[in-house]
Amino acid sequence: MKSIKTLIAILIIIAFSGGYLNAQVTKSTVPAAPATEVQTDNPNAPEITFENDLHDYGTIQQNADGSCEFKFKNTGKEPLIITNAKGSCGCTVPTYPKEPITRGETGIIKVHYDTKRIGAFTKTVTITSNAKSATKVLTIKGTVEASESNSDQSSPFKKTLGAPLENVK
Repeated sequence: MKSIKTLIAILIIIAFSGGYLNAQVTKSTVPAAPATEVQTDNPNAPEITFENDLHDYGTIQQNADGSCEFKFKNTGKEPLIITNAKGSCGCTVPTYPKEPITRGETGIIKVHYDTKRIGAFTKTVTITSNAKSATKVLTIKGTVEASESNSDQSSPFKKTLGAPLENVK
């Protein structure tokens, strides 16, 4: 019995020391990847300048049109290419121009928010481009309130914090 405990202890020590040695070798032989993509300092690089980076819907009715637009201008010298626009969740869907925006031209990023859920919301859209600042975050916010025709309990509702319900038997 004592030899089994000794064998288990030796195997545990080997397992931990082997992993430690392997981690040391990996760190010394593999260069670390950069944490973020570094943009070069190109004085002619495009710049994306938005008129507003926040759209406040205020209070809107459930199932209302949740569309808005963010107008921008290329204030740099080279053509601006937007490579991606991603909403922070599935309820926020952006569309962006796929063609290059030349110097001095304007463009529009359209954002559609699905207004089925009732309650306050704040969502973001992350824009990725070849601009000096590779990413730009746009924000939408507002409050969706139940419409008169949809005041039944079958519609999605953002729950507020409160005491848990008691289990009735």
